[in-house]
Amino acid sequence: MRVLIVDDEPLARMRLAALVGQCEGAEVVGQAGDGEAALAAIGELSPDVLLLDINMPGLDGTALARRLGHRAGPQVVFCTAYENHAVTAFELGAVDYLLKPVRLDRLREALARAAQRREAAPKRAPGYLHARQRGEEVRIALDEVIALQAEDKYVAVLHRGGELLIEESLRQLEEAYPDQLIRLHRSCLVPQARLVGLKTLGDGRTLARLAGSELQPEVSRRNLPAVRRLLRMG
Repeated sequence: MRVLIVDDEPLARMRLAALVGQCEGAEVVGQAGDGEAALAAIGELSPDVLLLDINMPGLDGTALARRLGHRAGPQVVFCTAYENHAVTAFELGAVDYLLKPVRLDRLREALARAAQRREAAPKRAPGYLHARQRGEEVRIALDEVIALQAEDKYVAVLHRGGELLIEESLRQLEEAYPDQLIRLHRSCLVPQARLVGLKTLGDGRTLARLAGSELQPEVSRRNLPAVRRLLRMG
């Protein structure tokens, strides 16, 4: 089980990492000191579980859990020094709520629950895009896609491994994967799971922030309300 530790205190992250190392079948694949860094790490590392602190600067733990709540993603185990957020945590779908200092037996129990929930969750068939590269047919999982951008008669697929061209139009892709893609403007679609935030520029333009990428496509005024609704869901 791939574990991402999210806590603004380095010592707390170090202690949790040591505890995870004593849990059979679990490994720490990354650490983050705040919610924004966690969003980027989730897109890059695809963890199975978040060990998530609540009180952090900027995007705190509950806000991060809300942001993740409407999409398939890691199971959340809150690790905090405060008891008064437990009700909110479980309303957000958390697997468990551990009080600091976290005990090894409770951590093992929480990770076991996370594994059981992941196994019980309905499996969505992954979507694939098909392209040709140097005369050979290749397929790219939607989970690997960063953005889809219209270029003349083709669509450029920007993905973790580089860029490919496909012949399907953005409209065809949007209709084929309505629950997995969202339109930013007439020439750009992105996977919903990649969308982590918005950035407003001084000239009034709005850019999309995408997990696991420095690419920041512009969001048109026409599509901005739908993008905002997606970010508020959960």
